[in-house]
Amino acid sequence: MKNLLLAALLLFTVSSCALKPVNKHDVFNERAQLPQEEAVHKQNSLEWWYFTGHLRDKATGEVFGVEYVFFHFNLTGKKDWQMVNFAITDPQQQQFRYDYKVERLPQLMATSLPINLSTQKKAQRWTLDGQEGSYHLQARMAEHTGHAIDLQTSPVKPVLLHGGTGYEKYGPVAQAGYYSYPRMAAAGTLEVNGKVHQVEGELWYDRQWNCNSVTTKDIGWDWFSIQLEEPKEEIMAYQLYNKATGESIGGGSHYGAQAQNTHLEQKDFQLEPLAYWTSPHSKQRYPNKWRLRIPSQGYDLTITPVMADQELTLKLFAGIKMHYWEGMCRVEGTHNGNPVTGNSYVEITNRSEVKKAREAVEEATEREEKASR
Repeated sequence: MKNLLLAALLLFTVSSCALKPVNKHDVFNERAQLPQEEAVHKQNSLEWWYFTGHLRDKATGEVFGVEYVFFHFNLTGKKDWQMVNFAITDPQQQQFRYDYKVERLPQLMATSLPINLSTQKKAQRWTLDGQEGSYHLQARMAEHTGHAIDLQTSPVKPVLLHGGTGYEKYGPVAQAGYYSYPRMAAAGTLEVNGKVHQVEGELWYDRQWNCNSVTTKDIGWDWFSIQLEEPKEEIMAYQLYNKATGESIGGGSHYGAQAQNTHLEQKDFQLEPLAYWTSPHSKQRYPNKWRLRIPSQGYDLTITPVMADQELTLKLFAGIKMHYWEGMCRVEGTHNGNPVTGNSYVEITNRSEVKKAREAVEEATEREEKASR
């Protein structure tokens, strides 16, 4: 049981860029090799297949947000672990539901294409199949009856190689493999509170690996994906925060309507929190509205959550709970002075808990290693 909880804590702290496991099996190339990078990287320190997006009921026009992600990680270079996270946002009812599963795998994950990932929680089986923008996502929450997805995707735009090569350089901190299908048509069914909706919409897909290399003590992470409606352009932006020094590193990508790939450095954009929200569950304070300006691309955007409470809590050992915010947002603003709107997903790690999480992981890891000798 201790190993299971350690893995859950690892995934939270990795999201917060706070742990540094073994990375001797990580794969670095001058350029991402596609489609091979889609497959599991054997014994990778941390990698993920990450879907977020907005869906619309074709009959009623109701809108929903969905997050679905498979994580694969290997703490020691010997034992594989997997975590799956699944969340649904319902702005009509102001309801946010999520479920997750973390497990030690009986053997190393196989490297093959198309990808075929799965886990089971109680009686519910969660799966991800496909490659290169065409995927089948299927899951039903075990902890919240009547919440499920069954979606098929297809790419609307070509793959986006972040950093121009599929390797994003996080300032002087690290470099990790990273590409996206930032606009995929999605269709299928979404079940919310037992009601089945026939839905369509667009998902954003992130594929990232070697993510141990992003981790270091006291570092937190904020991430933004934006899909603009007209022009049909996409933006990825992130900021890393060093809690100890107060320094930050920013970067991202602008993907033009004709798939022009422009790398964004910190000097190329300004990201400003405009409002804050304090969680009634964790009492943590999160930014809750942002202004994003990219002068070189003519954008001045405001990003607003569709509802404030989209906080996730991972319940861990010794009474420790880790909190972070990831949710469905809307975008409005101007592009070269003309009105523009769009959809967004935002992830905010809880920077105030980074150090505590890292220390807990290091202590648990040390106990595990001693017990295995």
